[in-house]
Amino acid sequence: MAVVLKSESEIERMRKADRIVAKVLREVARSARPGVSTLELDELAEDLTRRYGATPAFKGYQGAGPYPFPGCLCTSLNDEVVHGIPSAKRRLREGDILSVDFGAVVDGYYGDAAVTLPIGKVSPVAERLMQVTREALELAIEKLRPGNRISDIGATIQDHVEKSGFSVVRDFVGHGIGRALHEEPQVPHYRAAGHNERLRPGMVLAIEPMVNEGGYQVRTAADGWTQLTQDGSLSAHFEHSVAIAADGPMVLSRLEEGEEP
Repeated sequence: MAVVLKSESEIERMRKADRIVAKVLREVARSARPGVSTLELDELAEDLTRRYGATPAFKGYQGAGPYPFPGCLCTSLNDEVVHGIPSAKRRLREGDILSVDFGAVVDGYYGDAAVTLPIGKVSPVAERLMQVTREALELAIEKLRPGNRISDIGATIQDHVEKSGFSVVRDFVGHGIGRALHEEPQVPHYRAAGHNERLRPGMVLAIEPMVNEGGYQVRTAADGWTQLTQDGSLSAHFEHSVAIAADGPMVLSRLEEGEEP
């Protein structure tokens, strides 16, 4: 499938979806504290999404799991990398880190972003892991300029992560986004052969490094969806949807300072 370049009007529609994603993630972050279940966070996200006039992107998604994904949020705790299923039985505890991935659809266009949240006071290694993952994403966003290559993104992320003593997950990559949640091109977050396509204005990419405290290998849980670090180490995940303009990157899923619903 070819890369679909978006017009200015299409990017503005995606910006609407991504603003809702960002607002929902902000409210989830405000509510994520010890004692709260991941299902309660999911219910909050769905209520807000529908009140904002959007549709949750993940609920009912087929993907590679054994059944449609049941939640609006992917809620992944500690050694869970991605695709964690919200549950009334999963209550947050002091010291946890919670990765929250969320997508929304507005007028047929998708928004997608993710954050990793500290629950109360976390360990120094957890704090450092989140910081490095967030930094890797920001460094990668700076590479989203016309004339650079897809491979520049992964090299930038891998270099920053590995010099910090962590590893980048290989099994999941970033992607194009637009009228579908996952479009071409694939965007590895590590050095990968064959990803030398030039970046062009009109591309919209979801960049989402997943960084492990230990090795980069992952395994699938018994539920068929949740992905965990193979060695049981912590994992962090940050994501933004970014449009490439002639003068550089436009982060669609970032709210303006002080922006409220």
